[in-house]
Amino acid sequence: MSATRRQLLARTGALGMGIAFTGALSELFAGTAAAQPLGRTGYGPLVPDPNDLLDLPKGFRYRVLSREGDPLRSGEGPVPSHHDGMSAFRGRGGGTHLVRNHENRVDAAIPVPTVPGLTYDPMGKGGCTALTVDGRLDVLSERVAIAGTAVNCAGGPTPWGTWLTCEETEDKAGTNGYTKDHGFIFEVDPVDPHRTGAVPLTAMGRFQHEAIAVDPHSGVVYETEDAFLAPFGLFYRFLPRRPLGGTGSLRAGGRLQAMRVPGVPDLSTIQETGTSFDGIEWVDVPDPLASGTPTRLQDYGPKGITHAQKLEGCYWGGSCVYFVSSFARSAEGAAADHYGQIWRYDPRRRRLTLVIVFGPDTDVRLPGESPDNICLAPSGGLMVCEDGDGAQHVFGVTRGGEVYAMARGRQNIGTPQEPEYGEFAGVTFAPDGRTMFVNCYTPGTTFAVTGPWHR
Repeated sequence: MSATRRQLLARTGALGMGIAFTGALSELFAGTAAAQPLGRTGYGPLVPDPNDLLDLPKGFRYRVLSREGDPLRSGEGPVPSHHDGMSAFRGRGGGTHLVRNHENRVDAAIPVPTVPGLTYDPMGKGGCTALTVDGRLDVLSERVAIAGTAVNCAGGPTPWGTWLTCEETEDKAGTNGYTKDHGFIFEVDPVDPHRTGAVPLTAMGRFQHEAIAVDPHSGVVYETEDAFLAPFGLFYRFLPRRPLGGTGSLRAGGRLQAMRVPGVPDLSTIQETGTSFDGIEWVDVPDPLASGTPTRLQDYGPKGITHAQKLEGCYWGGSCVYFVSSFARSAEGAAADHYGQIWRYDPRRRRLTLVIVFGPDTDVRLPGESPDNICLAPSGGLMVCEDGDGAQHVFGVTRGGEVYAMARGRQNIGTPQEPEYGEFAGVTFAPDGRTMFVNCYTPGTTFAVTGPWHR
């Protein structure tokens, strides 16, 4: 049985502001650089921000790079709403290129401006913007990177330095005013978006995409599906015809497959960390374009297929891919309840292992449930954006298992009597490891955080 949330938080000295979990945390950090362990309280307590934007530990500071509604520096229009997934790429002279998703639906307050050559469907309100900052974090440029897409939630970087942005929708042409089918992945070049344009990677499937991770050795792309209704999403892999071929290689097509865990129709039923399954099977998706039936509901034969609720974050570490199930609720159709899982798949051994189970077991009002975006930190640990109720944090997890609050959002989008805070998303680090970039979803805000990361 997993320990209660309060017991685990008491052990870390972070009661009331940490994450409860059980599991072998060392497995999460495969492939990261070695680092000195942090103290018992991480970087120390969070210091209230007098500007009511972002609380950070003493010695850390932030800079606001971009806020929704402000003019894009390109002059193409205002900064769009709903800042979500994001990644950082190496620029010249110590600078950094950022590509940022905008999870806009048809009713978005501020859509991504349409730009010739970069617009897929003029009726789509989502897309990506690209920022370039220099070594001092001064913004040199900010422009549209792709437009006319829909509900751009997360995605992931490729080994060749591009961003794959994912549409979290299955709407077809004629639905919600769209003129084209949606539910695709698009490739975005952070330096020259016109080089990649607005071309859907149709062979990678049409479904409610969330995130991707690329195996840098084989070029296989793993994909999560955050389907909203039961039976829930699947975990996929895409076998590209031209693996690791650089920009444009994914347009050459390939095979889309879904993961089957023999004897396990729903991952939520697995509750004990360390539980492993060998002989994982991959089944071809009959109709990746989902022309008549969503991919998760198609016929996978008498053995069926394995589903999971809220499949979200996905990343590659060492020789394995990790993916997140943010929560499962039996009241919504899941087979069992949990507050968050992290799974590890080892492609060489064809082995799937439940690595982490998040709390809470006792008090659902405390922060820490519903892990979402995750990234590996240069310090050798992990950064987790939570997506639950109440206060919203970015949490750090050290190699030794210590959990600490790294940032807390202070932008109240509710009322003084009933405060509400926008979730964090898109946490990522500059290639030199000296700056953490992170988004507040609402109001859309992109922060750059610097400080004594080496401590």
